[in-house]
Amino acid sequence: MDTLEQPISEIAPYQPKTADYIRPLALIFFVLLADQILKVWVKTHMILSGPPIHLLGHWFQLQFVENNGIAFGWEFEGHWGKLFLTLFRIVASFFIFWYLLKLVKLNSTKGIINSWALIFAGATGNIIDSIFYGVFFKNLNVYPGSIFHGRVVDMLYMPLIEGHFPQWFPLWKGEEFVFFRPIFNLADASISVGVFLILLFYRQDLKNV
Repeated sequence: MDTLEQPISEIAPYQPKTADYIRPLALIFFVLLADQILKVWVKTHMILSGPPIHLLGHWFQLQFVENNGIAFGWEFEGHWGKLFLTLFRIVASFFIFWYLLKLVKLNSTKGIINSWALIFAGATGNIIDSIFYGVFFKNLNVYPGSIFHGRVVDMLYMPLIEGHFPQWFPLWKGEEFVFFRPIFNLADASISVGVFLILLFYRQDLKNV
């Protein structure tokens, strides 16, 4: 037998280097830092549902709103719905972080690792609001402050296209439409970019994990 060819069963698994972990962790840190700096600034300098700040004319604005929800203003109603949502997000984030570490250990491509790092950073950014903002900003909130019941701060509004559906359009004939209507934050954007990159470029990588 040719001894130059090593049996597959004897090939040593990849041993991650410190730098393999530092890169996605640094990305997570900077996304979280930017997200929280912007949220704290909006929370302490703008009026809730008050006049917007126009950054690029009408098409890109800062509009301060808060919600109990997941992303882009979607939410579960009520005290228990909010608590369930916060706990669910925490469990989901632990799973995402475990999966991210697994990708590093398997020496996956940097692209898919960074994509999952963006998803984890975004999820964690909104979890910070949900857990702590009810207490940290108790004197500023318009809702009863308590841990695990903070509201997520949103501020990015991009009404790029506005108009009305034509009269022949089913269901919404003649009604006004705005694209993009939801108000979101950097954490939401981070999650969306991560998911978009995975679906567009790295679906095959998911099959190999």
